[in-house]
Amino acid sequence: MRQNRLGTSAIVVSDICMGTMTFGKQCDKSQSFRIMDKALDAGIDFFDTAEVYPVPATSDTAGLTEEWVGQWMKEKNRDSIIIATKVAGAAHGWWNPPVRGGKAALDRHHIRKAVEGSLTRLQTDFIDLYQIHWTDHGMRAEDTIEALDELVCEGKVRAIGTSNENAYGLMKSLWTSDVCGLARFDTIQNNFSLNNRRFEDEISNICIQEKVSLLPYSPLAGGVLTGKYNDGNYPEGARFSRYLQNKQPRIKEMAERFVNDKSLATTAKIMVLAGELGIDVVTLATAWSKQHNFVASTIVGASHEDQLDPILAAVDVTLDDETLIKIDTITKDILYPMD
Repeated sequence: MRQNRLGTSAIVVSDICMGTMTFGKQCDKSQSFRIMDKALDAGIDFFDTAEVYPVPATSDTAGLTEEWVGQWMKEKNRDSIIIATKVAGAAHGWWNPPVRGGKAALDRHHIRKAVEGSLTRLQTDFIDLYQIHWTDHGMRAEDTIEALDELVCEGKVRAIGTSNENAYGLMKSLWTSDVCGLARFDTIQNNFSLNNRRFEDEISNICIQEKVSLLPYSPLAGGVLTGKYNDGNYPEGARFSRYLQNKQPRIKEMAERFVNDKSLATTAKIMVLAGELGIDVVTLATAWSKQHNFVASTIVGASHEDQLDPILAAVDVTLDDETLIKIDTITKDILYPMD
């Protein structure tokens, strides 16, 4: 499996990353361990988690995924595995993370508490990549970056990154690091898929110029690109089948952003193209994601180990120019399906 560097850090990772947000809600511990074992055996050495996982995040399960990853990793060679996790964003943002009494923030106090909790649950003395889950543009950027820089200097964290960020926020953080002589974000983890190409509008150029690596999540658009929601289907147990019935407005609104007329229309066209190419649509979507020069590692998810097969099939797939042009035509015909 191809290896790519995270930004300008010393860390090199597989170009597919195993996401873990389903571990604890959509799949039990034994299933989660089988998924991680299969990923590792296939050459995936990069695993992404967060202090609030599994999702949907609730106070009674927050941290459970990290605990399971830590238990699994205890039986492995720690130095051969790259672990990424995240500190939750501010409680006064678009949602209130169910950690630290509903008062989560991105200052030194909360970042310290968060990292110590993650280190304990993961049963490790260092985190390879520590990321901000949701940013807070209302507070001083230097306060957050200074707290993260301290963790790097102390050896508790090897590199830092951000998530769910826009162009302004990324450049403000990079500028703050450069001016203050502090650790710099090496990665950004944003939603990026055939159904959501917003990242290419502005942020991708920043990543190329500033040498920040994208770790795209939801390359299958939350499973929508598999086609399982097309033709009015809502499979039992599927994430958005459950989310669309959720009474929390935020969760239902998020599901409607992923599953809508435009996203399903794009999916139908992409599925036809995959059929013409003779490959699984999951393989096509994964290969397309990791083929971008600003992407270091594409984060994939699974609730059963068999779901990894079409993902792993993308390891040796390189899409030719003709296919890329066909994809561009589809996504230009139906702009921004997830808006």
